[in-house]
Amino acid sequence: MKNDSLETAEIIWKLADLYDGPDDLKLEEDINNCEIQAAELKNNYDGRIAELTADELLTLTKSLEDLESVQGRISTFAFLNFATRTKDQTASAFLQKIKEFNSRVSRETVFFELEWNQLAEETAGKMLAADELDHYRHYLTSLRRYAPHQLSRSEETLLLEKAPVGRSSWNNLFDKVMGHLKFGKEQRSEEEVLTDLYSPVREIRAQAARELTDGLNSQLHILTHIFNTILADKMIDDRLRKYDSWLNAMNLYNELDNATVEVLVNEVTERYEIVRRYYRLKKDLLGLKELTDYDRYAPLPHLPEKKISWPECRRMVLDSFNDFSPEMAEIGARFFDEGWIHAPLIEGKRGGAFAHPCIPEVHPYIMVNYSGTLRDVSTVAHELGHGVHQYLAAKQGYYNSSTTLVLAETASVFAELLLFRAQLESLEDESQKKAFTCQKLESIFATVFRQIAMNRFENLIHNERRDKGELSAEQFSGHWLATQHQMFGDSITLGDGYGIWWSYIPHFISTPGYVYSYAFGELLVLALYNLYLHDRQKFVPKYLELLSRGGSADPYELLRPFGIDLNSPDFWRGGLKVIDDMLKDVE
Repeated sequence: MKNDSLETAEIIWKLADLYDGPDDLKLEEDINNCEIQAAELKNNYDGRIAELTADELLTLTKSLEDLESVQGRISTFAFLNFATRTKDQTASAFLQKIKEFNSRVSRETVFFELEWNQLAEETAGKMLAADELDHYRHYLTSLRRYAPHQLSRSEETLLLEKAPVGRSSWNNLFDKVMGHLKFGKEQRSEEEVLTDLYSPVREIRAQAARELTDGLNSQLHILTHIFNTILADKMIDDRLRKYDSWLNAMNLYNELDNATVEVLVNEVTERYEIVRRYYRLKKDLLGLKELTDYDRYAPLPHLPEKKISWPECRRMVLDSFNDFSPEMAEIGARFFDEGWIHAPLIEGKRGGAFAHPCIPEVHPYIMVNYSGTLRDVSTVAHELGHGVHQYLAAKQGYYNSSTTLVLAETASVFAELLLFRAQLESLEDESQKKAFTCQKLESIFATVFRQIAMNRFENLIHNERRDKGELSAEQFSGHWLATQHQMFGDSITLGDGYGIWWSYIPHFISTPGYVYSYAFGELLVLALYNLYLHDRQKFVPKYLELLSRGGSADPYELLRPFGIDLNSPDFWRGGLKVIDDMLKDVE
């Protein structure tokens, strides 16, 4: 019924743009062709990388890119088909089938990366200097950053063989557990219960917190085992690949120096007092004697409470994009108009939201669980920011369109900020403006301070798993509460139930170390937005060019046109000062 009133019931993505279904003959044909092509590439090039000419290396790289693009099409279809049907055994079995197919193909083509990374620096340098390889130079160069962490061919092949029953399988189990889990007497979904934490009625919030805690407790033995398995899997992988710390692999993936991430984390934790000041203020604004964990997201008085229909959400988001760039709005409109979004709340659908880049030859897809709140509108803008970024970067091709996580989050957070500024300007009542600014501050806190606090939680659990062995649920909870207390101080009372809320956060399972990317993106966006306000005419084309370049260079080079030094503490302090100034305005 809620979907009908919000007009989201028919907002279902068109997976037919990929395949007509799991039984599509074209899909089976593509699977067979991939396996044939992989075998042919292995037969023609295995053992020969060192002797290839630049033209031959170009031909091979293009062939591998074409092959992986088809794999990407197949994998995207299987994942999206499962994402809205986590209780469907057929969809689950199909996803597992495709994971096993990808493992077989990768086993055949793994020779390329292994041989390429074994080349002497001088030999590789000469090959990379050839004009023919201009388009793939960054891709081929960045592959070599993994050379020190590469295993032997037999070891890499064995790992690929076992991958379908490894980490990704535990991710699937987590999704299934959370997809099947029902909360409270009304047997509601995780998304519905989490939405109640934003209710203006305190008892509803308290009830939602109790229901979430009780539901998680009912599966805590399984969730704890999943977490421990992921921690152990990463521990073994890092040890085999000789990574110095649990976070090094993620930093390498993001093409960031360890020092850059350390500066970011240190500067954010140094300003936790901003969070404490705000929540002390919020307690007074709400007229409460004590602010508890379930009061964190309580809306302030005068905040608009009206449910926003899907058509109104579309208008709000696209209008804010259009004020910045008509081109950005035109691309965004295609997601709404051409069936690239899945919006309704439905049984068995995965919680949260995401944007999937798919492959350049098709288009990105977006999934949200839309319940009509202002927060949901912001989520749509966030994911559409990703979508526009992925759409613009597609022209770089499959290899170069893939963007590091930190810059991917920059595009989404910038889109959120455009929406916020537009919404704020539309409000005339000063009390509403104040409440709305507070809501944005809370969103920024969730993106910057909360994510860094979660990074500190991950740091503790990964290191303790390595030093002392498997963790109990109580140990996980102890680390969770300790890192949350560091951020909140005495501004919020954290109940015992809140101690297990680490167990529903998918990022810890799917992408260990990922969460600092949100803080990176938010603080970078605040700096970029200041540049935009200073000179709008020059900024917009430079920003769209940044998005269009995708992953064709590392973050340092991509951000050079904006004069940003990611290793400077002053840069990160500048973004934190913007947050502090917003809070001072409210104070």
